[in-house]
Amino acid sequence: MPAERAGYTVTMFLVDLSPSMGATRTVEQAPGPNGEPRSVEMSNLEWALQFVKLKIQEMIYNGRKTDQCGVIVFGSEGTDNIINEKHGGYEHVSEYIPICTPSAKTLAELDKLKPSETAGDAIDGLIVGIETQDNYLQRKPTWTRKIVIVTDGASPLEIEDWEATVRRMSILAVSLTIVGVDFDDDELPYHEEDKPAIKRANESFYAQLVSALPNNLGLMGTLEHAHLSLSSPSIKETKSALASNTLRLGDVEARKDEALEISVKVAKCTNLARAGGWKRFFGTPIKGADEDDEDDEGKVVFRELKRRTEYVIDSAQIEGDGDGDGDGDSKRVASADLDEDEEQEGKDDRRVEKVEKEQLVLGYKYGSTYVPCPDGHFPKLQTQQGIDICGFFPKKNFNRSYPLSEVYYVFADPTSAPDQIAFSSVVQAMFEKGFLAIARMVRTDGSEPKMGVLSPTVWPKVDLFLWVQLPFADDIRHYTFPSLTTLTSRTGERITKHPYLPTEEQLEAMGQFIDDMDLSDAGEKDEKGDRQPWFDPRLSYNPAIHRTKQALFHAAVVSDLLTYPLPPPHPELTKYFEPPKRVLKRAKQSLETCKEVFKVKEVPKKAPRARKDGHVRAADEDEDMILLDRKSPAKKRSYALKPTPSPAGPSQVPKKRNASDSETESESEDEGLLLSKAIRRGSPGLPTPTASPGPELDPQRAPGRIIGNTFPLKDFRTNLSRGDVVTKAVEDMGAVIREIVGRPFAWRRKDEMIECLRVLRDTCLREDEIDAWNDILKGLRNDCSAETGNKAFWSELKKLGRSISLISSSEAEELGGISQVSESAAEAFMQR
Repeated sequence: MPAERAGYTVTMFLVDLSPSMGATRTVEQAPGPNGEPRSVEMSNLEWALQFVKLKIQEMIYNGRKTDQCGVIVFGSEGTDNIINEKHGGYEHVSEYIPICTPSAKTLAELDKLKPSETAGDAIDGLIVGIETQDNYLQRKPTWTRKIVIVTDGASPLEIEDWEATVRRMSILAVSLTIVGVDFDDDELPYHEEDKPAIKRANESFYAQLVSALPNNLGLMGTLEHAHLSLSSPSIKETKSALASNTLRLGDVEARKDEALEISVKVAKCTNLARAGGWKRFFGTPIKGADEDDEDDEGKVVFRELKRRTEYVIDSAQIEGDGDGDGDGDSKRVASADLDEDEEQEGKDDRRVEKVEKEQLVLGYKYGSTYVPCPDGHFPKLQTQQGIDICGFFPKKNFNRSYPLSEVYYVFADPTSAPDQIAFSSVVQAMFEKGFLAIARMVRTDGSEPKMGVLSPTVWPKVDLFLWVQLPFADDIRHYTFPSLTTLTSRTGERITKHPYLPTEEQLEAMGQFIDDMDLSDAGEKDEKGDRQPWFDPRLSYNPAIHRTKQALFHAAVVSDLLTYPLPPPHPELTKYFEPPKRVLKRAKQSLETCKEVFKVKEVPKKAPRARKDGHVRAADEDEDMILLDRKSPAKKRSYALKPTPSPAGPSQVPKKRNASDSETESESEDEGLLLSKAIRRGSPGLPTPTASPGPELDPQRAPGRIIGNTFPLKDFRTNLSRGDVVTKAVEDMGAVIREIVGRPFAWRRKDEMIECLRVLRDTCLREDEIDAWNDILKGLRNDCSAETGNKAFWSELKKLGRSISLISSSEAEELGGISQVSESAAEAFMQR
């Protein structure tokens, strides 16, 4: 486990402002849009400050208040440091930015630095930095101390008594990093030609200085290498805070003598990394700000965009739903985040009604509906802190697709020897038997419980559990997929030869291609000459995280993105983007064989062309044969005929609606009046010259429903194919059936509703929605038995008898379900 604690660090940046830092240089930039090389002229100081700002920007990005820094400049025109104030000396060294938590203002202050006309001594700056840092950390002795010197090494140094400085740094455990402009570096490699003698001597002294520091506290490198290292992806390891908990095995209350209770500690083993947000760094420069006004403490270069949130009801989305009851429960409220600068822009013609936040009720999404929660949260379960082991199972039965969360360490309390012995015994026993444990974890009293699995892990000198969260049984859906190797026609005949079934030659060609694309031996050779795997997860980085971070940092430290474009990503970030050439060469022949065997041809894209005559594509020749999951001949379905365009003109509109059994009849007098008015406006004796396509029928879905009244069976099957809304589809299907059966002229859709009930019952039985079907059927019987109910429809259902009745316990057990209805009760239900 990581041992270093994040934050609690003070970093002193010592920046050289000597005249030599004003020398200009050419810095290569990212290639242009067409790949043309680009470069820009800048001074050594500007290039060095980019490195300092990137280091400070990383502190801002991490957002830790305990990660602080200060800036001291040497070679400045004036003198301002604590040693000069007390004892004098140490001229031309100034504390430019006092130690504090960095912010956007820190970056803005660094942009004001310019080369001076006075040479500075880096050793004087180092001593001032040590004392300034020590003075600030007098009451914080455990904090980490770092000093970074950025210089070109071209100014004279006073190196007398430098050993005393090293001893002082060793006592305070100060780590020193020297970043030199154009210093020699064997790793790049880079060696400056015609290097001045004074710079060569200073480089030699800096190397001696860092090597004299103990415990690897010293580091020295060139500025170009430092820029490259900042762009390379890195993983930061932080120490997770330990949380106390209790591991329980057995009932500690009812059978205390037979139960086991052990004090444990819980800490994170892994943590999900996400790309940083843009809000913290995005803004616009303040133009015309007075740079000499030092009293304006609130002035920053980047201002954060302020947003306001408004809640509106879009009338277009609920148009046609009726007047409603005015309570707004069925209306969807949308929230819009608007920038201050765009407050008056982007207004559209939508009819929206603004509502206040106080008028809204919090709702949680459940399927395609929202469950209101006026109090902001549902009643919480009364839970007790602890990790309760519920059972054990063999490790081989663990489904690797179940884990939901990050991994946690669970180990015995380090301060209790008895707990450590008992805990180790449990871990060792499970490890030797090859068992895992299902455990219920509650982090604190009253918090929500989480089910998970405890995996025993035995390391040298430590035994522990790894815990990961698992889904509850209600959260798991078992999906069935059709066979990939067997086809069955609609007549029930098994098909062995078909264009959709692979031949032996095709299977052999694809197998060879897969073997040739194997990456397990496509890497570099080891010391023994054996090929290693090409992909190493430890060296693979998420491009979204690191590239976003690089873009954020770059935009914050440069003044113009056109002049200083974003550099390309680090090679470590893109090395796995392309497959190895060795594998491509090896698989070339097998790939050509696959193309030949499978008859792969490039199909030119055809532009879609709209047909004005309502032409419908004809069915393929073998379309009826392809039913991958059909095991028996299809049952006949009494679908109602779809409406067809009438050649008789407007006078035939009423006849079309009467002939269409799948359309919903007029259910209000207003609708009937509208239809009769349309008839009176037409010319009854004038046929249209050509048939015009009829309008698309309204599915008539009530607000919040996913099943419509027009084609309920079609909507039901469409939603079942999605797989994640079965419960909602069953609920809405039952409501639609009861609604249609209770309307006038329901006898016209009798056969369709019976078919819907058959399909609904079969679905509820297979998808473990047995209670839902039984409730729907009981409600339908009550509706039909009412004084104004559809008794004739229930009589038709009674003729069907047991096949349409309640689902009994014996039926449910065959498919792994549970029912509270006995077989005799299910038989007697339809006869009442």
